[in-house]
Amino acid sequence: MTDQTPQVRLERAKEASRATAALTSDDKARALEAIAVALEQNAARIVEANGLDVSRGRDGGIGESLIDRLLLDEKRVSALASAVREVAALPDPVGRVVGGHRMPNGVSLEQIRVPFGVVGAIYEARPNVTVDIAALALRSGNAVVLRGGSAALESNTVLVAVMREALEASGVTAEAVQTVDDFGRDGARALMHGRGFIDVLVPRGSAGLIETVVTESTVPVIETGAGNVHIVLDETAPDDWARDIVVNAKVQRPSVCNAVETVLVHRQAAPRLVPLVASALQSEGVAIHGDDIVAGMVSNVIPATEEDWETEYLSLDIAMKVVDSLDEAIAHIRRYSTGHTESIITTDARNAERFLAEVDSAVVMANASTRFTDGGEFGFGAEVGISTQKLHTRGPMGLSELTSTKWLARGAGQTRG
Repeated sequence: MTDQTPQVRLERAKEASRATAALTSDDKARALEAIAVALEQNAARIVEANGLDVSRGRDGGIGESLIDRLLLDEKRVSALASAVREVAALPDPVGRVVGGHRMPNGVSLEQIRVPFGVVGAIYEARPNVTVDIAALALRSGNAVVLRGGSAALESNTVLVAVMREALEASGVTAEAVQTVDDFGRDGARALMHGRGFIDVLVPRGSAGLIETVVTESTVPVIETGAGNVHIVLDETAPDDWARDIVVNAKVQRPSVCNAVETVLVHRQAAPRLVPLVASALQSEGVAIHGDDIVAGMVSNVIPATEEDWETEYLSLDIAMKVVDSLDEAIAHIRRYSTGHTESIITTDARNAERFLAEVDSAVVMANASTRFTDGGEFGFGAEVGISTQKLHTRGPMGLSELTSTKWLARGAGQTRG
């Protein structure tokens, strides 16, 4: 890919999108299988390139949470290939009938799903996203233009090359997968201002990156927000559920957007649950930023400030606060949440249902870890991101979320009077 301008690549993606829209479901599945095989066969090449990115990142002091997102080893490359196969096995959304009816004059109307055309993605330090978004875009009949950022430049260069080689070998135009990484910020700017070429743009990354894309773009944007995620431990929360769910939600992978950042504990349960949960977290190396009540029950607590309630740590840190009631917990979430995922741990069915009904986030849970907010876990094979806005989609974005619709009208000579 030696084109001299990002505009050329956008134009080629647009042209390729017409070809991908015409592919059959079997054509797309075969192309994705070719990509999965190519990823496996080129695992050593991918890991070697990733090692350069990781080494440069560590030298630059980007932090372990970003290093974790950046890292690709043999196991993760294998998981990427598996995710591509899962996407290939999913039902093709293109052509699916959404609705329809017959007009009084006899004209038949049918609304069907169609590809967007060209999906753009701007993200940072997440080479897995390069494969996930490409696979979802192709399965839903789209072309894709990727801007993965400088931190993962070597990894993404190889991943894109491997996917393009696989597409070419399977008879699908390689121009359906493009990258503008080598153009740096000019590439990102071309995506954000690519009216007529980019049909939808999805940013994934830091709050700053997302804000920049949302405010500067002249193309439609689906916002994937930061994850200031909450878990509420209600008065009736069982000890083992509270401990196990909070630890899983924080510790399993703290660098991702569905990791819990704040735990709110009902005052009546605080003497029972705060020491238990805090001890379990601290034994896993988690630093607790607590209010005065938490600090009075647990040693080695960092005094919480207003900033802690607003922070998406993406690290082994967590904020903990005691609240007087479910009302106060919901009010806290309304004030500080980014609208990503919230969960309540309770055996009170009325409180669970009230929480599910009143909390306005993309995913609201009862008695489950927030780590389940994930396209793969939801059965989508992979995800483009977690949309925290309300148009045109919300929550984990899979195949259907990368389609639009069009109306088909079939008449027999009718005219409007």
